[in-house]
Amino acid sequence: MNTFSKGMISGFIATVVLSLLMLAKSMMGLMPNLDVVTMLAGMAHQFMYTPATPAVGWMLHFLIGTVLWGSLFALLLPALPGSRTWVKGLSFGILAWLIMMIVVMPMAGAGLFGMRLSLMAPVATLMLHLVYGGVMGWSYDRLGETRGNVLAH
Repeated sequence: MNTFSKGMISGFIATVVLSLLMLAKSMMGLMPNLDVVTMLAGMAHQFMYTPATPAVGWMLHFLIGTVLWGSLFALLLPALPGSRTWVKGLSFGILAWLIMMIVVMPMAGAGLFGMRLSLMAPVATLMLHLVYGGVMGWSYDRLGETRGNVLAH
């Protein structure tokens, strides 16, 4: 399996885990104003003239997490700090979080580091990105072992 395929598969796995955490956060009523899916749907509507529906937001969320971040992780893996792949994943999660805080949040109208949402927005999103990165690094590593059989361990 090539590195980009591994990157996208591990990006998908990490996006599923991240999505479950986002849904749990939503169900518990934690930080209701931090809704990434709604934010992505609104940005897509504004910049690409798509309907501002949850389906559009979820599709973009999975597309970004799987294709964009998964491929970029595979590309940057040799340059990322850390001795283990899951640690490199944490480093990548921090990089993805910084891009979200500096580029995406202001584009979505949430301000730099999402400060218009709340003081907890940067902390909560950092925790989610660390989980995403750690899971992506761990699953990327597992895809390379025993001919890609992730259940062998």
